Amino acid sequence: MKEVIIYTDGACRGNGKETSVGAFGIVLIFGGMRKEVKQAFLNTTNNIMELTAVVQALSMLKEPCNVKVHSDSAYVINAINQKWITNWVKNGWRTANKEPVKNKELWQELIKLNDFHKIDFIKVKGHSDNELNNRCDELANQAMDEYIPV
Repeated sequence: MKEVIIYTDGACRGNGKETSVGAFGIVLIFGGMRKEVKQAFLNTTNNIMELTAVVQALSMLKEPCNVKVHSDSAYVINAINQKWITNWVKNGWRTANKEPVKNKELWQELIKLNDFHKIDFIKVKGHSDNELNNRCDELANQAMDEYIPV
């Protein structure tokens, strides 16, 4: 299988408000090539952007790959690595507090992608000295700066 390295970051200004603008940045590396992607959205949250970044990045891969996904989102990384998502499915998409899981459709898409690829989810420290994580943050901020509602 092909080896792919992915870095993602999500951001949101006005988190959770109807007037919020959020975005993600992605850096995808394969065989010496590097692709950068950014996209902004209206009326979203930081967690949705973090999760959407990972889903979008993995969706760009057309065949099963060995993937290392790097993210500074504890929300995304812990849900996979600490098996939160397994428990959510087992509990009928309810959290440990019996609340409905937020962003269920995105999590379901991530499960499909996780079953398609062999993925290692790696937590990186945000806003520190990680060049590619910082680049993803720059891309997300550029996308928010450039966003013009249609």
